[in-house]
Amino acid sequence: MQEYLFEKLYDSPFIFACLSVSDSPDSVPPSTETGGTHYMAPGGLSDARISQELGSRSHWCVVAYWEERTRVGRLYTVQEPSLDIFYDLPHGNGFCLGQLNSDNKSQLVTKVRSKIGYGIQLSKEPDGVWIYNRSNYPIFIKSVTLDNPDSRTLLVHKVFPGYSIKAFDYEKSYTLQRPNDHDFTHEPWSGFSVQVSFVKGWGQCYTRQFITSCPCWLEVFLNNR
Repeated sequence: MQEYLFEKLYDSPFIFACLSVSDSPDSVPPSTETGGTHYMAPGGLSDARISQELGSRSHWCVVAYWEERTRVGRLYTVQEPSLDIFYDLPHGNGFCLGQLNSDNKSQLVTKVRSKIGYGIQLSKEPDGVWIYNRSNYPIFIKSVTLDNPDSRTLLVHKVFPGYSIKAFDYEKSYTLQRPNDHDFTHEPWSGFSVQVSFVKGWGQCYTRQFITSCPCWLEVFLNNR
């Protein structure tokens, strides 16, 4: 099995908020995993909704996959220290987005979905949650612990292929009550979470102002208990 280098570059993350993304083709072998059902939840997922779907199972985070404003598939609970989230990954184990049934006929969604490739690795470390970009295209991340919570709008961080970022800092989160981010009135939010968009960015430097306009994205709900 091919090994991947997990480099921690949080001290000097690659953050380029206004650069364009290449649309060159991406081809990787197929893989297999799990499927799911569809949900329409433009307003996001509530704590009660998450608890209802997960029951009392032990987990450190829960992952929801979205295509624009449509949630696709079931909530994916994470108990192991790390999780691969991918579209195509030979011999891959984890959350396979390529096996989810989607009714979205958008050409952009289909195009971006095919570029997810090896996707990301989500890893729980003693100092926080790290996200490693294993795909051939940039990913975009937004988290309350990446920036000053007193700022009006949190920054969206661009992470290039082969690099990683500490997307959530546990120690810093203890000092936060709730982010002062006006964008969250338009986006899914439930306690502490990390939002990840594949290929396409959102925010002040992009035509898409909110992540709900991004073709393919994830919301990672963290269990801080």
